Amino acid sequence: MADGTGGGTAGTAGTADEERLARRFEEHRGQLRAVAYRMLGSLTEAEDAVQETWLKLTRADSDAIGNLAGWLTTVTGRVCLDLLRSRTARREDPLDETFVPDPVVRPLASADPEREALRGDSVGLALLVVLETLEPDERLAFVLHDLFAVPFDDIAPVVERTAAATRQLASRARRRVQGATPSAETGLARQKEVLEAFLAASRGGDFEALVAVLHPDVVLRVDAGALARGAAASKVVRGARTVASQALTFSRYAPTARLVLVNGAVGVANTPQAGPHSVMAVTVADGRITHLYILSDPDRLAPLDLPAAMTG
Repeated sequence: MADGTGGGTAGTAGTADEERLARRFEEHRGQLRAVAYRMLGSLTEAEDAVQETWLKLTRADSDAIGNLAGWLTTVTGRVCLDLLRSRTARREDPLDETFVPDPVVRPLASADPEREALRGDSVGLALLVVLETLEPDERLAFVLHDLFAVPFDDIAPVVERTAAATRQLASRARRRVQGATPSAETGLARQKEVLEAFLAASRGGDFEALVAVLHPDVVLRVDAGALARGAAASKVVRGARTVASQALTFSRYAPTARLVLVNGAVGVANTPQAGPHSVMAVTVADGRITHLYILSDPDRLAPLDLPAAMTG
C-alpha cells in the first residue's frame, strides 16, 4: 500500500513538472516560430523545427538552464542550421530565382498599423527572398543577431566559429541584405490604395492604367511549382509593360481576388470556389509597385487554408 502511494506521488510530481515545463515552453513558442520562419522560409519546416526544440528541451536538464529564452532560441537556430545545411547539400543547382517563400496570410480587417510591426510574421517576403541567397551560417548569424539580438558569443558555438568570425558572418550577410532588399513604403493605407488601383485596372482590362501603377523597372516573380507549364509556369518578368501584359493574361481571376495581409503588408489572395489560386505580395515605393511575388503552387497553397484565414 505504501509503495503504491509513493509511486502515485512521484508520478503526480513528474506530471506537474512536465506541465510546468510545457507552459514555460509555450510562452516562447511564438518567438521560436518567428526565428525558424526567418531561417527556413517555410511554415511547415518552421513548425517542425520548433517541435524538435521542444523534444530537445524535454531531454535536457531544464533546471540547469539559466536563461530559457536564450537557450531555446539558440537551439532552434541550431536545428534550422542543420536543416539548411542538409538542404544545401541536396541541391545540385543554385536556388531558382523564381522561388517565393511561404506567405503568412491574414484578413486585412484585422490590421492595426501599430501592432503589425510587432507581429512575428511581419517580416516581408522581399527580405525572405534575399535571405534565401545567403549561406546557411551567414543566415543564422544575421537572423539571430540582427533580427533577434542574440549576442555573438552565444551564436559562435552554433556555427563552430569564434565570436569575431561570427561577427564577420553577420556583417557579410548584412551587406548583402541591405544591397538586395528593395526600399518600401510601410504605411498600410498607401499600400492598400496602390493595390486597389492595380486590381481595378486588372478587372477593367485597362492596360495603360496597369502600366501607370507599376514602376518602369518592376520585377514580377512567380513560383508555380515544378509541375506548372505554359503561361502558368514559374517565371521572372521585368518591365512595366511586360508585367502589365502578364497581369491581363490572368485578368479572368481578378473578380475573385481580394486584399489581405501578407506577412504584415497589404497583398492579394485569389481564392475562387475551385480552390486557392494564388497569393501575391508586393513592394510599393513612391506610389508604384516595384516588386511582385506570386505563389501559385497548389501543393504549397493547400496547407495555408486561405479561405479560413480571410474570414472575419
